[in-house]
Amino acid sequence: QVQLVESGGGLVQAGDSLRLSCAASGRTFSSNAMGWFRQAPGKERAFVAAISRSGGLTRYADSVKGRFTISRDNAKNTVYLQMNSLKPEDTAVYYCAATLKYGGATYYYNADYNYWGQGTQVTVSS
Repeated sequence: QVQLVESGGGLVQAGDSLRLSCAASGRTFSSNAMGWFRQAPGKERAFVAAISRSGGLTRYADSVKGRFTISRDNAKNTVYLQMNSLKPEDTAVYYCAATLKYGGATYYYNADYNYWGQGTQVTVSS
């Protein structure tokens, strides 16, 4: 079992930056590839970024590539999402997720993930 708790969300203006954190507990953190997803009002939950177990591989949605950076600190059992140059369309609830899939890859689909945090709200005003 893995418990995930996100933090760092808030209300910012367009062009600002935020860093989200996701603290994991329960299972050996380094055993899990991790991901960030987001859900805007009236829309389905969508992939944002993913990172492999070691942190050596990352993957991003086209809409955030070049602006967002996912990273992890296995010693602190934490995964981060640094978000720069935020836009109003980035407004959403952001979720951290962990997968039990074994291997060194990154994972893109909601169904790939076994554990989810409660979400943190990010609101970007224009």
